[in-house]
Amino acid sequence: MSTKTPQKADILRPIQNTSKTYFVLVAVAGALFGLFLLGWLYQLYQGMVVTGLSDWGTGGGVTWGLYIGAFIWWVGIAHGGIILSAAVRLLGMERYMPVARLAELLTIAGLSAAGFYIIIHLGRPDRMVTSVLTHYHITVHNSPLVWDVTVITAYFVLTATYLSLTLRYDITRLRGELPDRLDPFYRFMTIGYSENEDEVVERMVWWLALAIIIMAPLLLHGGVIPWLFALIPSMPGWFGAVQGPQFLTIALTSAISGVILLSYGFRWAYDWDHIITDDIFRGLTLWLGFFSMLFLWLQLQQMVTGSFAAPIELAAVWEANFANVLYLFAIGLVLVTLAYIFAQAIRPALFSKKRAVVASLAILTATLTEKILFVVDGLLHPTFEIYAATPGVYVPSLIEIMSVIGTISMVILFFLTVAKVVPVVELHAIEHLQQDHEGEHGPSSDD
Repeated sequence: MSTKTPQKADILRPIQNTSKTYFVLVAVAGALFGLFLLGWLYQLYQGMVVTGLSDWGTGGGVTWGLYIGAFIWWVGIAHGGIILSAAVRLLGMERYMPVARLAELLTIAGLSAAGFYIIIHLGRPDRMVTSVLTHYHITVHNSPLVWDVTVITAYFVLTATYLSLTLRYDITRLRGELPDRLDPFYRFMTIGYSENEDEVVERMVWWLALAIIIMAPLLLHGGVIPWLFALIPSMPGWFGAVQGPQFLTIALTSAISGVILLSYGFRWAYDWDHIITDDIFRGLTLWLGFFSMLFLWLQLQQMVTGSFAAPIELAAVWEANFANVLYLFAIGLVLVTLAYIFAQAIRPALFSKKRAVVASLAILTATLTEKILFVVDGLLHPTFEIYAATPGVYVPSLIEIMSVIGTISMVILFFLTVAKVVPVVELHAIEHLQQDHEGEHGPSSDD
């Protein structure tokens, strides 16, 4: 690890320096997102018929598909990200402070992608106003969609507040080095700021972190979202108390994977080896292994109860899962990843940042695949299969597949934009590293 003293200039590098690679990434991500928007416009013009969704019954399809599976996946990444950041602040896990803000930003980006999926799946965006907002006092009592909107909105506001409180400190102290063209934004973010508020803000952020940790199993990915499935007894693939903890483990594995990818990207692009250290990657990889193990354990619980003397309708769901190559592929990816993490924990020489990135990509692929199959198989095998004569088949349309690529591109564009506006590493983290460095080597001559 480099012994270079971390300086404020390091975290300003993404804002002040723009390379050709940056423009290439913007162009590629923008083009892919634009292609998806064209597909979505085609869907708006032709209707949901172009996806084959809502083609249930004698058509043998499903009313939900990749859209809702990807929605759950993005919500999980978002909720897991804010839980990770809250744990760092609440438990004093200073080792991970340099990646805490990346986790918070991942939450904002993930919630935006998840909310976008709700609009896409509505078929007509105007229904968000005519069917949801204007009739909220009625629909909130009986519509899963409205509960989705409520939870996403609540946590978007909570996370944005959480993030903006810490940004005030950074912007004030770095203002002289930030671009003048964004002065209106910086002035807005620091309205009424005084140094006297720092201690108060620190306490507020701590209490917000505590609220997030407490509410995680109740309203985040361990609560409302899985309850929308787990409380429907007519869908045996969904029904059951296991869904809450299962969703939560998927959220945490996906979020940690996302943070590893972001950390690697920023470290590689801006030479942040002394900020986002190998030690951080090792720790995140071990946490990824821990939650992957929980994910597999909960899957095993469902496999056993679904295959050993299970009710006929539940047995049908798990027979379909065991016969599905994609499900076996997803579980296999998690198993292989867990085996690697276990091996590198025993033999540290096996660890490398690139292998951690590959492990993260494998987990994200597995969790997305599992969530799509969870939605699809749950719909294809209800308790009352009144169309059993025509077995259901679901194949995602090109527009649905492009939606995943499009929302990933949207999130990439979000980070490319944010990195040009505010520091993606918190100033407190740099100050903490500075203190550690001075404690080990004495005051730096650069100071």
